[in-house]
Amino acid sequence: MRFLLYNICYGTHGNQKKWPLLGMLGGTKNHLGAITDFIAEVNPDVAGLVEVDNGSYRHGRKCQVELIAEKLGHFHSYRSKYAENSHWQQIPIYNKQGNAFLAKDTIRNEKFHYFKKGMKKLVIELELANVTFFLVHLALSFKTRQMQILHLYDMVKNCDRPHIVAGDFNLFTGEDEIKLLMSASGLKNADLELRPSYPCRNPKRHLDFILHSPEIKVTNFEMPRVELSDHLPLVIDFDIDGASA
Repeated sequence: MRFLLYNICYGTHGNQKKWPLLGMLGGTKNHLGAITDFIAEVNPDVAGLVEVDNGSYRHGRKCQVELIAEKLGHFHSYRSKYAENSHWQQIPIYNKQGNAFLAKDTIRNEKFHYFKKGMKKLVIELELANVTFFLVHLALSFKTRQMQILHLYDMVKNCDRPHIVAGDFNLFTGEDEIKLLMSASGLKNADLELRPSYPCRNPKRHLDFILHSPEIKVTNFEMPRVELSDHLPLVIDFDIDGASA
């Protein structure tokens, strides 16, 4: 089974090359098509996409994950990363920003959790036949991020199935920030070499992670050097003990 994690920066990375501070407010033009082609080339069974636009002016009022899913013939799941009662839901552009999953196989169940603290609160829990995925985008603030990690542990510890916890963790000090989470939960880092994923052109920061439960055996890890976003994508191939993945 193959899983792709990718922070796609709302499909606006092409703008950021020209206008670093304002690029995320620009349109996607044809850039989303290049991202879609890349995902098709990787051919994942499941993709976790961080920073997806759900229909602002960026892409002609169209939901990006719906367009990708339609082209690839995949199922999809999307939710705004701001809680329903958040004031960010009242602000144009922000209220169209979220995270999403793509899946080749039928989605058995999906749940949307929200952290108690932080601006970005969403955790998507996606259940497939043999594995459960959790997708996160943690806070920029160290203090808030630590509270979110504690809350994330409470969610993960109740999962009695093989599971993967992935996303943009914004760990500016690296894996040290999640060592306690990994120790307490039994989660393992899919990237044994601890390679940085940000920024894409000259990666120096370890922001993106794929963590997995012990039943999941990672057979391959890749970080393709593509510059379609400000983050590099992470790709793993894996098997599941006792199951036909």
